[in-house]
Amino acid sequence: MTADEIVLGPLPAGITLANEGSRIWNVLGHTYSLKAASATSFAFETLDPPGTGVPPHVHTTQDEHIYVLEGVFTLYLDGQWEKAGPGDTVRMPKGMPHAYYNRSDADSRALFWVSPAGRLAQLFDQLHDLTDPSEVVRLSALHDVDFLPPGAVEGA
Repeated sequence: MTADEIVLGPLPAGITLANEGSRIWNVLGHTYSLKAASATSFAFETLDPPGTGVPPHVHTTQDEHIYVLEGVFTLYLDGQWEKAGPGDTVRMPKGMPHAYYNRSDADSRALFWVSPAGRLAQLFDQLHDLTDPSEVVRLSALHDVDFLPPGAVEGA
């Protein structure tokens, strides 16, 4: 893996140390830090300040998981609103609409991973430092992440 390109192949052995990641992305107020990337899985740590979130969307080709490290996430999962806190693991099978928000007054942190990796790392490269949500939605659709139309989920 170079600073310019993420090449997906076999999972490299090794350790990603705490507070370390080989790439950092800023996406609409969230900070994502790469933890592992291979053809079969992609893992990143998030820092989600209060008031941030990812609206309802679907990964058409990937299962997604969240392991909450700090704080509380309000999640839309399979037609319901739920909360997850430190130590909780959230499972979101491919094709299931889901969303997550930090609706608390403190930062939240979590480890996210998807399997297979798909094109999520390449998407994050394109979303880094974008400020236009409509462009985020457009680019996401080109990388197998489809956002639901605004208003499609009550409470989102």
